[in-house]
Amino acid sequence: MNRNMMRQAQRQLAQLQKIQEELETLTVTGTAGGGAVKVVMTGKQMVDSVVIEPEAAEDVDLLQDMMAAAFNDAATKAQELAASKMSAITGGMNIPGLT
Repeated sequence: MNRNMMRQAQRQLAQLQKIQEELETLTVTGTAGGGAVKVVMTGKQMVDSVVIEPEAAEDVDLLQDMMAAAFNDAATKAQELAASKMSAITGGMNIPGLT
């Protein structure tokens, strides 16, 4: 591997590390039931907080469904956030394991 390729690889690795750190601080919000349930998740798919409006707790079965939907919504948004950040490095290529 020549020096230019090594420098480029080192720059990309540094960019990747910066993005990984940034994803820990960026958040997305998943919602369900018209906002009755909200899940805030980091770009690394760690749950930051869960908010449940009191009226959502009246029907446990419905609440469970809304919780699952809100978590899935937040996870999808976190994956999209990570993919958009990574595309700056990968040039839009989908490289397994990077997101």
